[in-house]
Amino acid sequence: MARSARTDLEAALNRAMEGLPLPAFDWLRPPEIGLAMVRGRVGGTGDAFNLGEATVTRATLRLRDESDEGTTVGVACHLGRDRRRAELAAIADALLQTPQHHARLQAQLIAPLASQLAAKQAQRQQDAASTRVEFFTMVRGD
Repeated sequence: MARSARTDLEAALNRAMEGLPLPAFDWLRPPEIGLAMVRGRVGGTGDAFNLGEATVTRATLRLRDESDEGTTVGVACHLGRDRRRAELAAIADALLQTPQHHARLQAQLIAPLASQLAAKQAQRQQDAASTRVEFFTMVRGD
C-alpha cells in the first residue's frame, strides 16, 4: 500500500468495502509530515553513509470497538506528503487485522494493488530494456 497512488488505494478500498462506510476510529498519531534520513552503502555492500533526507508521512489510528476483545491499531508510513493516503493505508492496515474483513480486503485490495505494481514494474523494465545497447569488438585482419 505504501507504493500505491492515493487514487488507486482509495478506489480499491471503496470497492473492497462494498459501499459500506469506513469504520469509526480514533487517532493515536494523526497524519504528520516529517523527514527521514536515507542511508546508502558504498558500492551497494560497503560502508554506510547518509545519502540525504526524504519527506515521509505517517499515521497511526485505533478502530473504535464496542466489544472487549481488544483494540485494533493501524499504522502507515510512506514517502511523500499525502496525508489522506496515509490515513487510508492506516485504515486498511487496521481492517486487515480484523477477521471479518481480512479475507475480503486481501482479495479485493491487496491482490489488485500488488498486480498493478507488478505491471508497472514490468513496464519500467521493458522500457529500460528497449534502450539497451550492446557493444562488440571487431578484430582487424592485420
